[in-house]
Amino acid sequence: MKTAASCVVVLLLLIASIATAQQPCSDLQHTSFTNWAQFHFDNCLTGFNPFESILSPATVGNLTVKWSYTTGSTVFSSATVVNGVVYVGSDSVYALNASTGVKLWSYTNTGGNVDPAPAVVNGMVYVGTQDHRIVALNASTGAQVWSYSTGDIVDSSPAVANGVVYIGSEDSYVYALDASTGALLWSYSLGNQVFASPAVANGVVYVGSVDGNFAALDAATGTRLWGRMFNSLVIASAAVANDMVYVGVYGPGPNVFALDASSGAVLWSASVSDNVRGYVYSSPAVANGVVYVGCLDGRVHALNASTGAKLWNYRTGNQVVSSPAVANGVVYVGSYDNNVYALNASTGDKLWSYATGAGVYSSPAVANGVVYVGSKDHNVYAFALNHDSF
Repeated sequence: MKTAASCVVVLLLLIASIATAQQPCSDLQHTSFTNWAQFHFDNCLTGFNPFESILSPATVGNLTVKWSYTTGSTVFSSATVVNGVVYVGSDSVYALNASTGVKLWSYTNTGGNVDPAPAVVNGMVYVGTQDHRIVALNASTGAQVWSYSTGDIVDSSPAVANGVVYIGSEDSYVYALDASTGALLWSYSLGNQVFASPAVANGVVYVGSVDGNFAALDAATGTRLWGRMFNSLVIASAAVANDMVYVGVYGPGPNVFALDASSGAVLWSASVSDNVRGYVYSSPAVANGVVYVGCLDGRVHALNASTGAKLWNYRTGNQVVSSPAVANGVVYVGSYDNNVYALNASTGDKLWSYATGAGVYSSPAVANGVVYVGSKDHNVYAFALNHDSF
């Protein structure tokens, strides 16, 4: 009887833990748990990889450079990792072997530096270009499959959900394109430049523009469901988790907001800094009831996702425009002080750092025990545990 009772208690605890856990993104586009298929991991842009098990607070201090690859220009783009291949933008779109860093192919017809992160779904690579286009490439060969022209530069990273590519452009529009053909399904003007990447959750697209206009759009039709005008620029992408939308704004406090995903009502707001060096350019990550966001004052902040209460902050040596990535109790983020950091997600304590040759704007991707990140020193880095740590 004691054994049976114990089993019941364990089962109830397991059910309770599942009930309180962060809901997975409804439109998760992963063919493998070892993938990081688009900017900030999933269509909800949470920046949270719940499947990572190799790296942890206990092991991450043993990270070393597994390989680095030198591109032809600065690497502002965040990397994506799918089925053993790393895709990243620089002077071209590159596909690199995830184990060795060897170049598999590059796509050069971009009109300039490729800053947005590629999205890789169903054997296709989707990315925006400086010559005002959204292109789809064959993931194996880099051959162009289709191209769609917008009215201006495309610095927004695409989100791909249910066969549709959602992406913003500096021409003020958010576009929904058929993922197979590039045919336009709908477009919606926010009235000003769109740098942010759309977040897609539960059939709704959430995105903002540099004049502070933030909107929730029906993913199927582009119809505006609700909108909110902030007093500051919205450059960072929003994150969606547990029916809440988290938005950072480029202005004085309050500069982090939690909105009701259904209505747009403000549930809480927080001031992470009131001066210009504290403005939020970094896209927030959400994991296990905590929001993580970087600021131009060089700090990374952790806030209670339900209340906005400040939990901790860690100060780097320069601006943080890199968007945090969270996996297995560790927060990874870059800084303009040239470093990539690994912080304890619960306490903010530094667990590890590595100095690249220039500022790190790129947002880390964490997949299968490896951290991938770009630097302004023209390099893409892969960090993994050294063999002595096993």
